[in-house]
Amino acid sequence: MEHLNILAFAIPFFVGFMLLEYYVSLKKGKQYFHFEEAVANINVGIGERIGDLFTTGVFYFVFVWIHEKWAIFHIPSHIITWIILFLFTDFIWYWYHRLGHEINLFWSAHVVHHQSEDFNYTVSVRITVLQAFFRALFWSFLPLIGFSPAMTTVILLVHGVYPFFTHTRTIGKLGFLEYILVTPSHHRVHHSSNPEYLDKNYGDVLIIWDKLFGTFTAEKAAPVYGLTKPVGSYSFLWQHFHFVLEMAIAFKRAATWRERFKIIFGKPDDIDPRIRSLLEKKLLRKSSDIRPALILYRYIMYQTICTITILFFMILFEHYQTVFQLMIAAAFILISIISTGAMLEQRKWIFHLEYLRLGLICIYIYSWYPYIWLALPLIALPAFVLLYYNTIRTHYYKLLYQHAH
Repeated sequence: MEHLNILAFAIPFFVGFMLLEYYVSLKKGKQYFHFEEAVANINVGIGERIGDLFTTGVFYFVFVWIHEKWAIFHIPSHIITWIILFLFTDFIWYWYHRLGHEINLFWSAHVVHHQSEDFNYTVSVRITVLQAFFRALFWSFLPLIGFSPAMTTVILLVHGVYPFFTHTRTIGKLGFLEYILVTPSHHRVHHSSNPEYLDKNYGDVLIIWDKLFGTFTAEKAAPVYGLTKPVGSYSFLWQHFHFVLEMAIAFKRAATWRERFKIIFGKPDDIDPRIRSLLEKKLLRKSSDIRPALILYRYIMYQTICTITILFFMILFEHYQTVFQLMIAAAFILISIISTGAMLEQRKWIFHLEYLRLGLICIYIYSWYPYIWLALPLIALPAFVLLYYNTIRTHYYKLLYQHAH
């Protein structure tokens, strides 16, 4: 077991703190968690972990290539250079984060992180793989300056842990640390949609950059979390792509190339807000007969727990699986998080995803045990479901939704 990927243990580590925060909020009598928001947040985080599994190696290869071919200096590993690297990393993060709010192309990836109307540790994992891609572009400056890919990777891992703990309402102000670090109080301001708090407190670890560049605001009035226009959906797909669609329509409508350039590199305010309303009417039609059932929430909870567990073992035993097996497992997880998001809105098409998941389970099992005696029942099971597809689907909807579709 010498080839286990120990990064998998980050999953129970962070999940443990989510559960601890939930317990503390209950003890305080505060409603800091809502089931639908928590599931939607965790789904996005799961999707990002899946994406990272296939892209982290690519990012490291790019860092190596830049360092070997283009590095301005070759900076050795020393306690002083590590401190300098940390400061450079935090400084670059500030500008990446700030531009992520000021440029539509970057906001299209970052907007997902700000959609939740809750503010707790589940929000901290609400990061898309597209956001990780844009971050890597900014972090490429580190090997370009001369820091080795190994140093860069280590500092990014360490630097990436701290922000998790700033996404909470259970911790108040922290005295003199408020003058130095990005605290939960500072980050609550950043995630709020209060007019006086918009586009403030971009820092990741140090708050000094916000104070230096005039984007700092202290927490005074109670924050209201989420976007200025709430996203209004728990759909994994809608949350990821609604702003991309808004940009695409605005780009198509633009009369000149100057206007098109502004759509991509301008500010989010440059996008006509009426486009979102049109898309919502077309793509977010909701049934009028929705009656949430307890069994639905239980099923979503169990499926989410199962998906997190599968993700943990998938990453832990990454080096013991073929690329094909990893892709099948990743597809299963991706379909699962799309499915739970759609269940929260009681969509009619989720049973088709369940059938796909069943097929992927059979393929994955056969990839480990390619025996003819096992192939027959693995083929027979989805064939049986297909034979009685409509009947099973009807009972499935009645059981989960307590009404027929």
